[in-house]
Amino acid sequence: MKKLKGCLYSASESNTKLPDLGPDLIMSEILPRLPAKCVGRAKKVCKEWLSCISSKEFVMMHCRHMCKGSRQKILSIGQESCFISSTGVDLVDEKTMITLPFHVRPSDVWILSSLNGLLCVCLRNTFEMLIWNPLIRSCINISDSKSYGFFKIYSDVVGLYIDSSNDYRVLHIKRGRFTVDVMAYSRRTSHWKRIPFLQKRHYHTNGYVWSGGFL
Repeated sequence: MKKLKGCLYSASESNTKLPDLGPDLIMSEILPRLPAKCVGRAKKVCKEWLSCISSKEFVMMHCRHMCKGSRQKILSIGQESCFISSTGVDLVDEKTMITLPFHVRPSDVWILSSLNGLLCVCLRNTFEMLIWNPLIRSCINISDSKSYGFFKIYSDVVGLYIDSSNDYRVLHIKRGRFTVDVMAYSRRTSHWKRIPFLQKRHYHTNGYVWSGGFL
């Protein structure tokens, strides 16, 4: 990165124009290699970029590039043990057993959502929610005395996202009888905050099924 900055600085000082990469090269070789957040910002550049990035072909290219390399890991949770393995073809048999940072059996851990190596999990015996990074063995219990951070199966849904200030947040949608309560947990401040979301009453019924994910 420093070498690249140096090249750009020298070019600007000598009034030398950088070569025109052309739209085809940018669309096929550069944009698909960017992180998802940068791709989302690139949609705002122009209508042409928005159309290209929104296509199924681009989505497939981006997924292929994001899945390359040994940085991608697979977490396998069994009845009594938990393993981390790499996704590379040559490394598929290399597994590392890890110890859970919470006092439950591996089979009593529900994975609710994941984003950039972080997992939001729920403990089956207490329904407490936790943010867990299996690679560095870090874990934060995000439930509190105000009944925030407790997951209810069949009616709740959880998603992880990054806000505009690069703060990792947990979105917890809790559906009750004709009500929808939405809370957001900030990893930076370690606090829950209620936010307005889907106030229309027809979303409050059991006719809608929520699915977890990330933004």
